[in-house]
Amino acid sequence: QVQLVESGGGLVQAGGSLRLSCAVSGSIFNINSMGWYRQAPGKQRELVATIATGDNTNGADSVKGRFTISRDNAKNTVYLQMNNLKPEDTAVYYCNARLQLSHFSSITRYWGQGTQVTVSS
Repeated sequence: QVQLVESGGGLVQAGGSLRLSCAVSGSIFNINSMGWYRQAPGKQRELVATIATGDNTNGADSVKGRFTISRDNAKNTVYLQMNNLKPEDTAVYYCNARLQLSHFSSITRYWGQGTQVTVSS
């Protein structure tokens, strides 16, 4: 059974930093891409950043220059380093992985349970 376990959320003052981690466990053939999404109260879930094979990254304009996504393939883990946090970054952050369970299976998207990030002004 595939699980995505997130950690690193919390409460921080504006201008501070947090580092989120997400580890994928279970029997997996290949992870195509991993990423982070966030959902603030009353808003839709939105993309924060993704990282794919070859370390190709993509990120929302609102976090460019402040957030950095990285990946440890040996540990099946993705990280999100968040610097210069702003109150508008407050949200539940969800880890996402697109992966194959076997050579013959299709690419399926999995989600973590979410971790709360709160930035006070």
